[in-house]
Amino acid sequence: MEYAVAGVEGALAAGARYADARVMIRRSESMSAQNGHIEGLDQREQAGVGVRALIGSSWGFFATAELTAAAARAAGTVAAETAKASALVPGPPLELAPVEAVQAHWESVCVEDPLSVPLSEKGDLLVTVTAVGRHAGAQLAQAHYEVWDTEKWFASSEGARISQRIRECGTGMSVTAIGDGETQRRSYPGIRGQVGTRGWELIREIDLVGNAARIGEEAVALLSAPVCPEVTTDLILGSEQMALQIHESVGHATELDRILGWEAAFAGTSWLDLAQMGSLRFGSELMNITADATIPGALGSFGYDDEGTPARSVDIVKDGIWVGVLSGRDSAALAGIPCGGMVRADGHDRIPMVRMTNIGLLPGPHSLEQMIAETADGVMMDTNRSWSIDDRRLNFQFGCEIGWEIKDGRRGRMLRNPTYTGISPQFWGSMDMVGGPSELVAWGTPNCGKGQPMQVGHTGHPAVPCRFRGVRVGVRG
Repeated sequence: MEYAVAGVEGALAAGARYADARVMIRRSESMSAQNGHIEGLDQREQAGVGVRALIGSSWGFFATAELTAAAARAAGTVAAETAKASALVPGPPLELAPVEAVQAHWESVCVEDPLSVPLSEKGDLLVTVTAVGRHAGAQLAQAHYEVWDTEKWFASSEGARISQRIRECGTGMSVTAIGDGETQRRSYPGIRGQVGTRGWELIREIDLVGNAARIGEEAVALLSAPVCPEVTTDLILGSEQMALQIHESVGHATELDRILGWEAAFAGTSWLDLAQMGSLRFGSELMNITADATIPGALGSFGYDDEGTPARSVDIVKDGIWVGVLSGRDSAALAGIPCGGMVRADGHDRIPMVRMTNIGLLPGPHSLEQMIAETADGVMMDTNRSWSIDDRRLNFQFGCEIGWEIKDGRRGRMLRNPTYTGISPQFWGSMDMVGGPSELVAWGTPNCGKGQPMQVGHTGHPAVPCRFRGVRVGVRG
């Protein structure tokens, strides 16, 4: 904490009217295997302090990897000088939404420290999984795990003093079958596996070995499965694909910096107009989306964001009406709303920015079994394979790894290369069945890119299976 306080002091002495600083120490480890052999092991440790300074209408930021009080104080000075130079451009002073300055500590729940598990045990797991997956008849089987152990110390000129320790880990596998002019992949438990703010116990629960043969067999079967037909029909999406749908068409679209035009990198801006918040219909009455950073074990969970705002749950869409956004202290003040606590940076050397927390769909009154039984003619899809969405987060086309034909209330033949397309409000408006609490999975997305220089965010997406009426599927190109 000493270095964070020194950074704030340096910025204030150089003329900042507000300053905050984050000291971060992050250890990470990842391993990958292919066809029964370890392919790579990466172990890293990064540490440093980053300081933000606010002068007039402008932020300044500077970071250093040298963890000394003198270096932190100097970083604060440079941050303030940068803000001062930027403030030469005329503009009204930037205000910050009020947040209580607290002194606190928070840790994510971790039963089994993932960095304490022997590398030999981890390697044996990946080798076994890929051997079993390939034995099913596929040509390529891959598996991986990832671990992050992050300690943070935050100080602000308002008096906040917050420390946190967040441990995250996850794993996944994929099997690729190659046929005559055709390649098919199946992944488990999802396209990026499953990741959460938990310990190695999460890896054990996923049971890669127990699912490897099934995944391999499905990849092989897809080679000869009929292609998903190009029709307009009812669509049932599994929870993993729903997580991606939420991420791309709701999560990014409701980031307030995009709505305000402050941010457009990678994902573009947004089709939403702040003046319509509270009245715009985003989807059907069954659509209830929250941004909840308090969900135990979910990847977008924490105690406090990188502005010292406590984690909370915020309604984003309620009964189909758009009612909330993802915000930080500056953007919330401009919009005249309470701060959402959604600002994070992926390292000490990156300025914090609005990021998704756990953007999830609340469960409904139905079940996947009921959706299938009540669908006379439709297609069911799951596990994302490709995604494409325009720079306003409005028009999209997604592909999935696997599909099934639904006829007369029964799941029928497997379909390959299933795709679907839609326009966000019309698509969400067609949702007429939502899975129940027992089918809820808090999926983790550890590779969300945003900003320039790019930052990689860890986001969570609780989701359940859902049915949509009259969707175009099997679209090519």
